[in-house]
Amino acid sequence: MFPQNMFEGHQFLLDMEHKTPENEMDDLIRGDDHNETKSGTNTMEAPGSIDDQDPNERPKKKRYHRHTQHQIQEMELYFKEIPHPDDKQRKELGRRLTLEPLQVKFWFQNKRTQMKAQHERHENTSLKNDNDKLRAENLQYKEALSNATCPNCGGSSAIGEMSFDEQQLRIENSRLREEIDRIFGIAAKYVGKPVLSSPHLPEGAARSLDLGAGNFVPQAGIAGEVYGAPDLLRSLSGPTEADKPMIIELAVAAMEELIRMAQTGEPLWIRSAETNSVQILSEDEYIRTFPREIGTKPLGMKSEASRESSVVIMNHVNLVEILMDVNQWSNVFSSIVSRATTMEVLSTGVAGNYNGALQVMTAEFQVPSPLVPTREIYFVRYCKQHTEGIWAVVDVSLDNLRPTSMSRCRRRPSGCFIQELPNGYSKVTWVEHVEVDDRSVHSIYKPLVESGMAFGARRWVATLDRQCERLASSMANNIAAGDIGVISSPGGRKSMLKLAERMVMSFCTGVGASTAHTWTTLSGSGADDVRVMTRKSTDELGRPPGIVLSAATSFWLPVPPKRVFDFLRDENSRSEWDILSNGGLVQEMAHIANGRDPGNSVSLLRVNSANSSQSNMLILQESCTDSTGSYVIYAPVDIMAMNVVLSGEDPDYVALLPSGFAILPDGPNKHQAGRGLEIGSGGSLLTVAFQILVDSVPTAKLSLGSVATVNSLIKCTIERIKDAVLGESA
Repeated sequence: MFPQNMFEGHQFLLDMEHKTPENEMDDLIRGDDHNETKSGTNTMEAPGSIDDQDPNERPKKKRYHRHTQHQIQEMELYFKEIPHPDDKQRKELGRRLTLEPLQVKFWFQNKRTQMKAQHERHENTSLKNDNDKLRAENLQYKEALSNATCPNCGGSSAIGEMSFDEQQLRIENSRLREEIDRIFGIAAKYVGKPVLSSPHLPEGAARSLDLGAGNFVPQAGIAGEVYGAPDLLRSLSGPTEADKPMIIELAVAAMEELIRMAQTGEPLWIRSAETNSVQILSEDEYIRTFPREIGTKPLGMKSEASRESSVVIMNHVNLVEILMDVNQWSNVFSSIVSRATTMEVLSTGVAGNYNGALQVMTAEFQVPSPLVPTREIYFVRYCKQHTEGIWAVVDVSLDNLRPTSMSRCRRRPSGCFIQELPNGYSKVTWVEHVEVDDRSVHSIYKPLVESGMAFGARRWVATLDRQCERLASSMANNIAAGDIGVISSPGGRKSMLKLAERMVMSFCTGVGASTAHTWTTLSGSGADDVRVMTRKSTDELGRPPGIVLSAATSFWLPVPPKRVFDFLRDENSRSEWDILSNGGLVQEMAHIANGRDPGNSVSLLRVNSANSSQSNMLILQESCTDSTGSYVIYAPVDIMAMNVVLSGEDPDYVALLPSGFAILPDGPNKHQAGRGLEIGSGGSLLTVAFQILVDSVPTAKLSLGSVATVNSLIKCTIERIKDAVLGESA
C-alpha cells in the first residue's frame, strides 16, 4: 500500500484552514476587521420603536455572520471558475455551503471589487514606472543637448549649426531608437514589467530578453531520441530576425486566450450530453470571442478541443520548470511526447525564474501504437507569472512562418494554468486545442481519436498526476510499507526506480509511428498488421551491441481495459502468455509501490524454469495506469548487474531491451447498456511490442529466419492473450 500521508484526497486540500492575503483584502473591502460578512437579511438587534430607545445609549450594530474558512475556500475556488454566477448557481452554491443566496451574491460582488482594485493598483504602478523612466530619459537628452560642442571650434553648438550629414545620422539614429523601443515595448507585455531600451541596459541585464542571432540553443528531449531520419520537423529551421517581433506578439495574444479559455465556463465550454464529465468547446462562441491569430482552419482539418483540471502532488515552481525544460518535459510525458527539440530561446525570463521565458520548439505527439500517425508541431512556448502563486505556460503553432502542405496538425493556444495550493500541491487546468487532419488513423482507433481522448487535455493531466506520484515515490528517503522483497536500502530502491524509468522511456520511444527513428520496415514480414524493424546498436549506453529486431502490432479486444491490465501485470498468470518463460513459475522478488493505485508499481521477477539456462533469468517490470491508459513494460536483466543496482550503484550502464503492452480504451466510456460487441462499446485497444537482440555483431546481416521467429513470437503471444482473456470473460 502506498503511504497515505503523501497522497491525501482533494477534500483535504479544500477543508484546510488557511488564511490567504485574498481573505484579508476581502475583509478590508467589506469594512470588517473580523472576516465577517453581512447577512442577506440585515436584521437589527432588539427591533423596536426609535422613541423607545435611550438617547444616551449607543445605537446597536447590525448583526454580522462569520463565514467559515471552508465556505471562503469553496467560494474562492468557485470564483476562479465562474466569477459571475447566475441565480441558479448562487442558490446551488448557497445550498451546498448553508448560506443564503444573497450572502453568496454579496461575497462575489465584494470579490469582484477586490480583483478590480488590485488590477487598477497594478496598472497605476506600471504607468508611474513608465512615466518616471520617460522623465529621466528626457532629462538625460536635455543634458546631452546642452553639452553639445562644435566639431570645428570645440565651442557650444546649436542644432541649426550641424552639418547635413550629421543631421541625417541623427534622423537615422532616431528611427532606429523608435524601432528598438517598439520591439522592447512588445517584449514588456510578456515579461510583465517595463524593459529598458538597449542603450541603457545595465551590465548583466541581458537575461530579460535576448533577440540576438547568436543564441541558437538546440536541445533534444531524452524521450524523443532523434536519430536522423528525414522528416518534417528536422527540415525546419529556427526563426529569422524578422520573425521574432511577430512571434512575441503572437505569444502575448496566445497567453491572453489561454487564461480566458482556462477560467471561462458556459457558454464557451459546455458539458457533453453523453458523458457529463467531458467539457466541449462551442465553436461558434469561440469564433465570436477570440480573434483567429493564426488564420482560419485549413481545408481538410477539423477542430479538437478539451479542458481538464486536477490537483497534483507537486509545487508550482517545479511544475513550471518541468514544462520549460525540454528534457524534463519529454521524460515526464514520454508516453505522449515521442521527441521534442528547442530550436531557439528568445528569452530566458527575469528575476532568476521562467517569468517571461519564450522559446521556439518542435515536438511530435504520439499514441502508443504503430497504427496512429504522430502529430508534428512547430510552435512557440511562453511562460508568465500572473500573480503570486499563479503561472501559465502556453503553446501556439508557428505554421504561418513555415507554411507547408505536409503539416497535418497545428496547435491553437493550448497549455497549462497552474495555481499554488497548500502543502506542496498545485491545481492544474489544462487546455488542449488543435486543428488536425486525422483521416489516416486506423479504423479501430477512430472512436478514441475522434473523441479527443487520444491527444486531449485529460490524457495530459492524468499522465502528469501519475508522474507526480511516481516522482514523489522516487524521492522518498525510506523503504515504504508497500515495498517488499530483496530491496534493503533507500539507495537500492532509487536505483531500481531509475532503471525502470529508462526502460519505460525506451519502450515509449520505439512503439509509436514516429518518422524520426532509424528503424527500417522490412518487406515480406508475413503479416500486414505487424510492423517489423531493425536497428544496429554499437556503443550506445544502456543498449546491448548488435542487431536489434523490433515488432509491434495493435488489435481490439471486447474486454474492459482494467481486466486486460490486471491479467498482464499479475505474475501468477504470466505463464499463460509469456512464451519465453516456458511455463515456469514466476516469483516476485521485489515490489515498489509508486502511486495510489495498486497497479502503479515496479517489480523484480524471477522465472523458475526447468531449463537450467534460464533458471537465473530476472525480469524488471513496471506497470502503470490512469484513467486514459495503462502500460505493462518489462525487460530481462542480468542477475549480476541487478545485484549492483540493488546495492545503490548507478544503473545507467545496465543494458535493456524493453518489451511490453500499451492498453487504451477503445473510445469514450458512455455507459450505454445493451450495446453489442463492437469497437467503441467499452473494449480495449492492445498494443504488443517486442525488442529482441538477434545478433551481437552490429555488422552482421539479418537473416529471414530471425524475422520469421519474431513474427511467430508476437503472433503466438497475441493468440495466447486472446484465449486467456476472452476465456475469462465468457
